[in-house]
Amino acid sequence: MAARLWRDAAGRRLTAALLLAGLACLPWGTEREQPVFNYIAVVDITRSMNVEDYRIDGAPVSRLDFVKRALRGAVAGLPCGSHFGLGVFTERSAALLFEPIETCAGFPAIAAALDRLDWRMAWAADSRIAAGLLNTLESLARYDADLVFVTDGQEAPPLNPRYRPRLDAVRGKMRGLVLGAGGLVPMPIPKFDEAGRQTGFVSPDEVPHRSTFGLSEMAPEQIEGYHARNAPFGNATVAETEHLSALREDYLRQLAAEGGLEYRRLLGGEGLGHALLRPELARTARVRTGLSHWPAGLALAALVAAYGVGRGRTTIGDWTGRVKAAIDGWKARPFRPRRAVFHEEER
Repeated sequence: MAARLWRDAAGRRLTAALLLAGLACLPWGTEREQPVFNYIAVVDITRSMNVEDYRIDGAPVSRLDFVKRALRGAVAGLPCGSHFGLGVFTERSAALLFEPIETCAGFPAIAAALDRLDWRMAWAADSRIAAGLLNTLESLARYDADLVFVTDGQEAPPLNPRYRPRLDAVRGKMRGLVLGAGGLVPMPIPKFDEAGRQTGFVSPDEVPHRSTFGLSEMAPEQIEGYHARNAPFGNATVAETEHLSALREDYLRQLAAEGGLEYRRLLGGEGLGHALLRPELARTARVRTGLSHWPAGLALAALVAAYGVGRGRTTIGDWTGRVKAAIDGWKARPFRPRRAVFHEEER
């Protein structure tokens, strides 16, 4: 059968295609130096991240869902040899879900983890952005990775500026960016029951609208209705806005500058992908690159040449018949047992 195949030009091409396809199954590869990126993304999962002020395919989606999709696309665009880790933030601290893993081999696990991020993973309802970013920079600095801290910047309950944590002490511990999520127009914050079903929106009387912790930044004589014991923050009516949520860009820019990070607003997945591929955040590493696509491509070319359709060319149907005839002819040959040949000393 092999001889019949080899006598025809198309047969030789088919044989070459089979050999090349076999070579493509082998782990061919080489190592080369190339730029790679290492990131840990920490995502705010507090309740304001449930506000639906993004759109995907024309349908409103929550900030958290949009962040998940944008991060997944950005990770898919990182070159092989890059690493990505994931954490979540709520209250005053961040929790690392997994340390950075290689993005190509580990992409299914990364994508699955991103898809499963949920606001119900939060262990507390408070959202202390400055304290959370400080804790993140302190706890994750030991990893050889850059930071992507994703939040809308809403402190809940409102923070007394006098007691805001300062980030100067951790400035330069990590590179990276603070990624602002959300729109600039205040939107209502959804409420959910224990089963995750939306039951309405947060009302003004369900949240505090100012901080009454500690001492006011203002001098007592500047506070309307001040009383040292009964009203240290005065008795003036406060605008009720904390039941609504919008991106606090100015606040996040301030925090990013203090921590030695860059601020970016999340407007789309492509923008995030470009931000994570900036040359100044690249590292050089030796990465193994597969070469199996070369024999696979040549095998495909040989198949096209063997089965090329046109005037004077052998078609797939012709070759199917020829191969079948060769196999049938080989099976039809009479069985001829070979005689055993012994050496004199074996007799």
